Amino acid sequence: MNIKNYLKGFDIKLFVVSLLMITIATADGYGRNQGKKNEQNIVRKEIDYKAGNTTLKGYLFYNKNNTKKSPGIIVVHEWWGNNAYSQKRARMLAELGYTAFAADMYGNGLIVDNPEEAQKNAGVIYSDLGLLKERMTAAYDVLVNSGFADPERIAAIGYCFGGTVVLNAASLGVPLDAVVSFHGGLEGFKANPAIKNTHVLVCNGAADKFVSQEDKDNFKNQMKAVGAEYEFKEYEGALHAFTNPESTEAGQKFNMPIAYNAAADSASWNDMKEFFSKYFPVN
Repeated sequence: MNIKNYLKGFDIKLFVVSLLMITIATADGYGRNQGKKNEQNIVRKEIDYKAGNTTLKGYLFYNKNNTKKSPGIIVVHEWWGNNAYSQKRARMLAELGYTAFAADMYGNGLIVDNPEEAQKNAGVIYSDLGLLKERMTAAYDVLVNSGFADPERIAAIGYCFGGTVVLNAASLGVPLDAVVSFHGGLEGFKANPAIKNTHVLVCNGAADKFVSQEDKDNFKNQMKAVGAEYEFKEYEGALHAFTNPESTEAGQKFNMPIAYNAAADSASWNDMKEFFSKYFPVN
């Protein structure tokens, strides 16, 4: 072998590899910069609104550089209240191009820090579906009238308590194009024909001790009885509250079978994005 020709070829190979690495690094850097730009362009607006005689406190998130109205998504909190976690998810949706509204189901922006208070306040909503519908409708109206959301394309997502709320809201006839429940409770779910007008995705932890097989069977049977289509995803090894990084600490503190599961969190968020791309796209 002619060593001179070999080295010449080696130089060419090095050049091609180097060029490829530069291209990948540039693309990766561009993606990160675009993500940072999106984060910087997100506006958070605190909004006081009413449902009946109750004042509610919500948070609207949108991209200030959007040139047209984007699909709107209501985000319903866990049983702890409309805290930083639900607002974080609303911001993440805004970064994807949606207009998102972190809604308040308890009133006056109430946030609780223990299961007893959480159960008490969640129970008020669970036991009064008329109140649930009233407060979800109020959140819907805020989003529709915000000036940033497309009033013809409104959806909702919810976590734990919030997952239960969005499923019931769709069943009660709140005009939502799509709903996604993340580790929401399914106990006693009743499907009404109105839910056929909403695309439904349920993201459930396969190891969730708060959702029994009976609950899952009832949900599926209820949806079948009214002819409603849905998608039901389960994530292996995932306990209740698997999307919230703070749930592991809370579970240990209050001796509850809840924990964060990074794989299930990522998978369920991607499942939501794929679901919305089919039924509720940004563009």
